Amino acid sequence: QVQLVESGGGLVQAGGSLRLSCSASGRTFSNYALGWVCQAPGKERGFVTAISGWNFRKSYEDSVKGRFTISRDIAKSTVFLQMDSLKPEDTAIYYCAADQQNRVSSDPSEYDYWGHGTQVTVST
Repeated sequence: QVQLVESGGGLVQAGGSLRLSCSASGRTFSNYALGWVCQAPGKERGFVTAISGWNFRKSYEDSVKGRFTISRDIAKSTVFLQMDSLKPEDTAIYYCAADQQNRVSSDPSEYDYWGHGTQVTVST
């Protein structure tokens, strides 16, 4: 059974930092792309960032470039999202997702497995 479990969300003031983690189990995820997708209230899910398996190719949504950093630990099937210089508009539920085709896609519909999400709230 595939499971993606996020942790690390919370409440932080603008300008602060959070580090999200996602632990994947039930498959060998080393060949999967792992990504983060967010959903703010009243909005559709939107791509944040993703990282491929093995060669660690990365992609970022423009608004988070220079502020967010994605990384992964292949041995532990874990992906991390370091979020710095947070802004109130980053407030959303952040979901971890896995793509078995290793595409590093910015299209959330191309991800096969999803976690339940972790809330990130950035106050002014």
